[in-house]
Amino acid sequence: MAAPQQIRNLAIIAHVDHGKTTLVDALLTSAGALDRGEGQIERAMDSGDLEKERGITITSKPTSVTYGDVRINLVDTPGHADFGGEVERVLNMVDAVLVVVDAFEGPMPQTRFVTEKAVALGLKILLVVNKIDRPGAEPHKTVDATFDLLAGIGASEEQLDFPVIFCSARERYAMSDPDDEKGPMSRILDFIVQYAPPPVVHEGGAALWVSTLDYDPFLGFVAIGRIRSGRISVGDRLAQLRHPPRPAHGETAGPPVVAEVFRVRRLLGFQGLRRFEREYAEAGDLVAIAGMETLQVGDTLTTEDPTTRHVFPRLDVDPPTMTMRFRVNDGPFAGREGKWVTSRKLAERLEREVRSNVALRVSPGETAEEFEVAGRGELHLGVLIETMRREGYELCVSRPKVILRRDENDELEEPYENLIIQCDQDYSGSIIEKLSQRGGELRAMDSAGPGRTRLEMRTPTRSLIGYRSEMLTDTRGTGIMAATFAGYGPYLGPRKTRPRGVLIVMEPGETFAYSLGRLQDRGVLFIGDHVQVYAGQILGEHSRENDLVVNPCIAKKFTNIRSAGADEKIFLTPPLERSLEQALAYIEDDELLEVTPKSLRLRKRDLDHNRRKREAKALAG
Repeated sequence: MAAPQQIRNLAIIAHVDHGKTTLVDALLTSAGALDRGEGQIERAMDSGDLEKERGITITSKPTSVTYGDVRINLVDTPGHADFGGEVERVLNMVDAVLVVVDAFEGPMPQTRFVTEKAVALGLKILLVVNKIDRPGAEPHKTVDATFDLLAGIGASEEQLDFPVIFCSARERYAMSDPDDEKGPMSRILDFIVQYAPPPVVHEGGAALWVSTLDYDPFLGFVAIGRIRSGRISVGDRLAQLRHPPRPAHGETAGPPVVAEVFRVRRLLGFQGLRRFEREYAEAGDLVAIAGMETLQVGDTLTTEDPTTRHVFPRLDVDPPTMTMRFRVNDGPFAGREGKWVTSRKLAERLEREVRSNVALRVSPGETAEEFEVAGRGELHLGVLIETMRREGYELCVSRPKVILRRDENDELEEPYENLIIQCDQDYSGSIIEKLSQRGGELRAMDSAGPGRTRLEMRTPTRSLIGYRSEMLTDTRGTGIMAATFAGYGPYLGPRKTRPRGVLIVMEPGETFAYSLGRLQDRGVLFIGDHVQVYAGQILGEHSRENDLVVNPCIAKKFTNIRSAGADEKIFLTPPLERSLEQALAYIEDDELLEVTPKSLRLRKRDLDHNRRKREAKALAG
């Protein structure tokens, strides 16, 4: 068992794609934390399939390496703003942060977002300048930009005097200065041991502040956090203290209450990529505890004796900013591809997700088969939907909507984002124009290197739904975009989300090239030939503003009379396929996205053409 002086607890902070998870791989390999056969694993901490495919970290995960006689506990944190709820909580477990910055791009918005929280907590800052082998990299300029960033967010003199190390995590070398000779990655471990402070240990009985949680079907709830004081062993009886819900304006919060008293069934430590069972753990170490019936982030696990208890303050998670409606798949093709198709199974799955995904909120919808799901952003909810479809669920989801609120003067407010875009100079004009039309406001514009421009804007959150793919198209794939939540501002009123109508399938059947060839002049098709469709499904985008009901299932009639156009070939434009996020951004309020394990289908909420006509007439009258 390592003494507190032989423990280092660090969180790794970085913007998306700045090499954070690759750096963790290199440190695990350098410290010998991977078993034989695990040494060639890439992005080892990205354990989920979605994390590996998208190249992003979605959930924060602690790991531990033993370097010499020092145990280094590392927490790999997400770099995307939609998963900021994960980052905010794990900072309570650590005493220092390893800020990883790309030597070419410099500090980006997510780096600022999380570093600002670390500075407010008084954590020690350690800077790692990564990708110094990248063409155009400016390591010293990156250090200066990081200093300016810390000075701008109110860092103390001690935090501004941060140590720096330079490396290329992919090429596996590090050095104290870019002009020095290349050294092994173990230099970063020496750097951590030298500059990261040991954990501060409180006096008194055993106490652990639940910073994050997990749910295991065999163990139940698993509380993950740092032991702040005392010693916890398997079999100990602990009290679980919980703060009551945050009171309304003007009311005082009540004292924390004992949610339950439980016995520690399992005590788990972290080593490399695995958890291992421990008999006991002492103050300063990161552990996972199982045995409780209920659990919430911010709970305190402490001694049963009231005289030796230690209670930690309330731990708040930023509220959701976006909501969607999930409902059972009631389309004609329901049950053909999925394993779980009933509302009961859908409710159980969402309830299970809420247990470990604390930034998510689920409430009943307008009907028994509908659920209101609120999250931190479009990507946050999109990852949940993609995960569910891979597990065999079928469901229909509505277009994401931002959560509005009213201020003290009863004026309507909506969430805003601080947006930073880096692009080639030739494309900056079109980006500013499009975002200005969406309610965006340009705050700053400066150079980001030869031929590159950096734009800082403040824009409503709803304006960014689906904008990422549009921005990549406008910049020919050269743009980099990042957004962080900036707070609530004035509501800018309703805004039309789509300039054109859609082509709607008239009757069920199979699409034929003969019909599609005539229809492709009416707009852009989303579905190819020889595909089963149903009435009310969206076939494509109309070239005009109104919706149009069409029949793509008409086959060519063959007769024994040769016609003038008998030998004409039909050339179909390939259908426009949309990703999950693009489809969610495309649909309107009266439409749904049908999600199954194999298919994504756009459809009208009401599949009956006559009912839709009557409702449209009633609204117009």
